[in-house]
Amino acid sequence: MTEEIGWDLYRSFLAVLRQGSLSGAARALGTTQPTMGRHIEALETALGLSLFTRSQGGLQPTAAAMTLVASAEAMAAAAAGLQRNADGARSDTGGTVRITASEIMGAEVLPEILSAFREEQPGINLELVLSNRNDDLLRRDADIAVRMNRPTQEALLAQRLGEVRLGLFAHERFLARYGIPESIEALKNFHIVGFDREDRSARSLAAGTIALDRSLFSFRSDSDLAQYAAVRAGLGIGAVQLGLAERHPELRPVLPAAIAFKLDVWLVMHEDQRANRPVRLAFAALAEGLRRWIS
Repeated sequence: MTEEIGWDLYRSFLAVLRQGSLSGAARALGTTQPTMGRHIEALETALGLSLFTRSQGGLQPTAAAMTLVASAEAMAAAAAGLQRNADGARSDTGGTVRITASEIMGAEVLPEILSAFREEQPGINLELVLSNRNDDLLRRDADIAVRMNRPTQEALLAQRLGEVRLGLFAHERFLARYGIPESIEALKNFHIVGFDREDRSARSLAAGTIALDRSLFSFRSDSDLAQYAAVRAGLGIGAVQLGLAERHPELRPVLPAAIAFKLDVWLVMHEDQRANRPVRLAFAALAEGLRRWIS
């Protein structure tokens, strides 16, 4: 039977993949270049595969190596999750909690909530991942997720906290120059801020109200933060959370009676995390803070 391959070898593999060289990987992991070389050689021998080829740009992963990336990254996420759980179990006052949220929620809404949490629990370290994709909590990519759709995986504890409301807004300078659309149909004659390649979230927002197509937009980005910044800079009309628009009086609503969006807000963690005190405390604080935000 083939001997089980240790995590250290896969960790070194990921480091070389990310850094592009043995020396860079050694620095990233705090070890030596010869150690990295031995680990890669041992992994190649154990797997019976060639993982890297040398080029002028450094070490390049082979096609066989790329087939291992997703599984190795899942192992890395699980190892990090185990470490966070161990840290939390050893301490009644400390530990680390990793949170994932969409760009807008993570950058514009959560910091104030997490700041209040820090005042209450100064010993708990916080990690925040901004991503519009649904990180899989089952793989321990994060301990807690703030999601704008209902999770479907089993073994997850999920709370629906309510709905966040959105509308179309534009900078008053933009409206003074280009005018105000008087109907949904008239929107196509205006500069609109919208998606570039990823249209799933935008289509769910529209919910049949607007026939969305990439060609409709004169400013395109798949980053919600970039779209939000574009609207505030006067580049066009775009969707903004009502709570965020209230922070900027220069943003004026566009067709508020005709176009309104709602997104569910869910807070999710793995059911095994109920015994992890730092995660449990952070979950409760996020639930309370997000309910206040969307109320």
